[in-house]
Amino acid sequence: MHHFFETVLHVLPDALRMLPFLFGAYLLMEYMEHKAPDKMKSLLVRRSGSGVVVGALLGCLPQCGFSVAAANLFAGGVVTMGTLIAVFLSTSDEALMVLLAHPDRWVEIFRLLACKVVLAVAVGLLVDYIGRKKHGHDHKEHIHDLCGECGCGQHHGGILRPALWHTLHVFVFIFAVMLLLDLGVHALGEDRLAAILLTDSIFQPLLTALVGFIPNCAVSVVLTELYISGSLSFGAAVAGLSTGAGVGLLVLWRTNRNPKANLQMMLILFAASALAGILLQLVM
Repeated sequence: MHHFFETVLHVLPDALRMLPFLFGAYLLMEYMEHKAPDKMKSLLVRRSGSGVVVGALLGCLPQCGFSVAAANLFAGGVVTMGTLIAVFLSTSDEALMVLLAHPDRWVEIFRLLACKVVLAVAVGLLVDYIGRKKHGHDHKEHIHDLCGECGCGQHHGGILRPALWHTLHVFVFIFAVMLLLDLGVHALGEDRLAAILLTDSIFQPLLTALVGFIPNCAVSVVLTELYISGSLSFGAAVAGLSTGAGVGLLVLWRTNRNPKANLQMMLILFAASALAGILLQLVM
C-alpha cells in the first residue's frame, strides 16, 4: 500500500502538467464549434503543409503536452492526420530533460531533434498527400460528436463549462491509466526493461520502436539513459523516442471514436520510426 501511494504521488504531478494542454485544446474546439467565424475555421483546418511543419516543431518541446493537445484537436476535426503524426513523431517526452542533464552531450540534442523533425515533416506531408489522393479530403470528427457520450452538449450559455467538463473527464482517464502503467513498469523493473533492449543487432530499432509505445515517462528516460551509456545505438534511440509520444496516444484512443484510424496511425508511427532507426544505424 505504501508503494501504491508513492506511485500516486509520482504520477500525479505528470498528469497535472497536462491539464493546461487539455483545457486549451478543448477550449479551442468549443470556440471553433460555437463562436469562431467560418473564415477562422477554414484557416485552422486548411490542408496546406504549414500545419505539419508547425506540429513537428511544437512536438520538440519537452514533455508530451502538445501531443495531448494535438490528439484532442484531431479528434475534434481541427488538424489533419498528417499534422497529428508529425507531432507524435517529434515528441520525445522526458528525453530532452535527461540529455540536458549531461552538458557534454548537448550537441546530440540538436542531432536528435533534427532527425526527428525531418522524419516528422516528411511522414506528415506524405500521409496528408496520400489522404487527399485517396479520399479527396481528410476524415473529420467534430466537437459535438465528442459530446455524445458525456452529455456536455446539454450545457448552454458558453464554452467554458463544456471545456472544463471534457478536461476533467479525460484527465481522470489519463491519470488512472498512467497509474496502472507506472505500477507495471516498476513491477517489471527498469533493469529488466534495459536487458530486453540490449541486443547488439541491426534490428534493435524494431524493439525500441515497440517499447516506445508504452505511454510512460520512465520509458523515454530508460531509452535515453541507455543511449547515453552506449547500450543503444543512435538509430535505436531515434526509433524508440519517435514512437514515444507520451500519453498522446492514450488521449487519441479515448477521444477519437475511429479505432481503425487510430490503429492505422500507430502502424504508420511504428513503420516510419523503425525504418528511420535502421537506416540511421546503417549510416552512423
